[in-house]
Amino acid sequence: MRLLLVEDTIDMAEAIMIRLGRSGIACDLAKTLADAEGFLDVQSYDVIVLDINLPDGVGTDLLQQLRSAGDRTPVLMLTAQFSVDDRVSSLNLGADDYLVKPFDQRELEARIQALYRREQGEKGQEITLGSLSFNPTARVLRKEGVPMTLTRRELSLLELFIRNRGKVMSKERLFEGLFSFDDADVGLNAIELYVGRLRKKLAGTGVHVETQRGLGYKLDLDT
Repeated sequence: MRLLLVEDTIDMAEAIMIRLGRSGIACDLAKTLADAEGFLDVQSYDVIVLDINLPDGVGTDLLQQLRSAGDRTPVLMLTAQFSVDDRVSSLNLGADDYLVKPFDQRELEARIQALYRREQGEKGQEITLGSLSFNPTARVLRKEGVPMTLTRRELSLLELFIRNRGKVMSKERLFEGLFSFDDADVGLNAIELYVGRLRKKLAGTGVHVETQRGLGYKLDLDT
C-alpha cells in the first residue's frame, strides 16, 4: 500500500510514518497543501490521510478538488476540531472517514487498513491460492494452515501480487507500492532482490512469480 500523509505537525507525522512503515506501508509526507498537490501530480495513492488545518489552507479544499476531478482515492481526515458540524461537513464533501486528535496510532492504522480493504473490494475475506491462504485483515500468510515468516516488504510485495493476480506488474508499479519518495537510495533493482526472496519462500506452495520479459512479473499457479 502507498499512502500520502498531509500533516504539518512534524513529531506527529514522524510517529505515524514509523508506525505505518513497520506495517509495510510506503508513506510520503506533505507538510502543506502545495506539497500534497505536487505529490498527487506525479503519483497515485491507495489512501490519503489529510489534516484539516495546514499552513497554506484547509485540507477540505484539497478534498473538494480531488472529488471534483473524479478522484475517488479513500481520504481519512485528521482534525483537532470537535465540532460535529465540521466533521459532518468533511463527510459531505467526500471524506471516507475522520479521526479527532489526539488519537491512538493503532486506531489510525486500523482505519487506514479498513479503507484500503474496502477500496480493493476484498472485504477482509481470506484468499486461497495453491496451498497458501492470505488474510488481508491480519496480514497473515499460511501454508497448509501453518503461518509463514515473511519480512514486511516481502509480505507487501506478495499482497500487491495477490490483489493484482492475473495481471503483469511492472517493476515501476511494484516499486511505487513498496517504497516512498524518501527512499531515494533505493533503485529499481531492489525489486529483483525482493522478487527473488519471495520466490524462494513460495517454493512448494503451488504458487510462483513468473517473469514476463520486458514487462514485469505476474503471480500464477503452478501447472
